[in-house]
Amino acid sequence: MLPSLRRDLVAHYDFEHPDPANPAMEQDRGRSGTDITLVNGGAGMRVRDGAHRGSRTSMQVRQVSPTTASSDDWKAGVYSPTGVPTLNAFNAVRGATIMGWFKMTGQNPSPNSNSANPDDFYGAIGLAGVLSGNSQGHDVRALLELITVNGEMRVVALGRRVDGSSSQTFAADRPWQEILPPGEWVFLAATFDYDTATMRLYKNGRPLSGFYTLTGDPWTIEGPPEPDLASPTDPRGIKIGGSYPQNNREGNPCDCRMDSLMFLDRIATPGQVLAQYLLVARHW
Repeated sequence: MLPSLRRDLVAHYDFEHPDPANPAMEQDRGRSGTDITLVNGGAGMRVRDGAHRGSRTSMQVRQVSPTTASSDDWKAGVYSPTGVPTLNAFNAVRGATIMGWFKMTGQNPSPNSNSANPDDFYGAIGLAGVLSGNSQGHDVRALLELITVNGEMRVVALGRRVDGSSSQTFAADRPWQEILPPGEWVFLAATFDYDTATMRLYKNGRPLSGFYTLTGDPWTIEGPPEPDLASPTDPRGIKIGGSYPQNNREGNPCDCRMDSLMFLDRIATPGQVLAQYLLVARHW
């Protein structure tokens, strides 16, 4: 980890540190100690395919039953309906950053297993996000994902400053298949500045051009008080590879592998995102 970011690293999952007492749990390497569950696939979700030479293992997530309404998709995360206290670094925060390595390994987007129409596909592909303080397992405070924008799937940063209020989306201009080509490890990052209503996306340390999907002031940052902060509530968890980490329903699975997922409680600068990528890429 880049030294200038280490103190801001709330949660970090490299999928090489199973809980000795329960291999279906992954230990947090960040400062919060927020362990996550490898949902449905357990220890079998860890695969020998590191994103870089310094990594031996990544995590596979995927849809399991495309034609059946079930709850067996492989995904990961943590959830509590009263909030996750170890994630309180994201309470009343001015900004956040999500970074990690991703590799598309199968059909994306996946068939909608909640629909009887075989031609119906999910409108999103789940990557990684921090839930809001009143989330039902889907709504987020900060999210790096792929969603359908104006009829096209795009890589996005999606953020919500105030629980229950409007989200805003920053969508990459480039086709998502160019950003995440099949079978190739890619380092993605998303930053969220709640005080200025600014979000950014990066691929392999370099900024991605894009556009905001809403006009006006959806985060209600105009006027006092200043600075504008996220809601002062414990996030209800982290979702990785799909929605609903409590596994009470399925949504937006990703057929992909993930490695070295990092969640920070401040905005990484463009220089820091590039430096973090180069620090790890040197190990290839």
